Amino acid sequence: MGSGLNWYVLRAVSGQEKKIKSYIENEITRQKLGEYVPQILIPAEKVFELRNGKKRVREKNFFPGYIIISADLSQGEVFHIITSIPGVIGFLGSSEGTSKTPIPLRQSEVNRILGKVDEASEEIAAPVVSFYEGETVKIVDGPFSSFIGVVEAVFDERKKLKVVVKIFGRSQPVELSYAQVEKDS
Repeated sequence: MGSGLNWYVLRAVSGQEKKIKSYIENEITRQKLGEYVPQILIPAEKVFELRNGKKRVREKNFFPGYIIISADLSQGEVFHIITSIPGVIGFLGSSEGTSKTPIPLRQSEVNRILGKVDEASEEIAAPVVSFYEGETVKIVDGPFSSFIGVVEAVFDERKKLKVVVKIFGRSQPVELSYAQVEKDS
């Protein structure tokens, strides 16, 4: 491993972060410089959204237009390879006038970003829809899929609902997550 590994923020054309990350990874592999650039991250979280009545999970960047990269820039070629990739604007914190060497992130900043990424990957994407007691909902997932029920209780902190469903003519309370139901229109 390189001795001068630090985390840097790379400015990139917004919306092209994944493509640029892929270009960098391919170029580093091709040039056999993997030991100088062990990790490239695009901090993102999974977001749940409803579109045209369908549930979708998509990734949303925490910092659009930025890529976090662990690199040893003292190896001259690495800096040049990264900055010459199409769509790369440059490193954050490098002033062109005085020095081309970018300023690395402090360890506390790195820990905060990595912690946020870990947190987001563990969370189950949940809709940004709110429900209220007495509301009619349609169950779209699980064993009671396509049943219609009435919300009896809302547990916002857990993103769960207690829904009363009629099964064989009897009312049965069922606990469901927000992602398993949708508002009945």
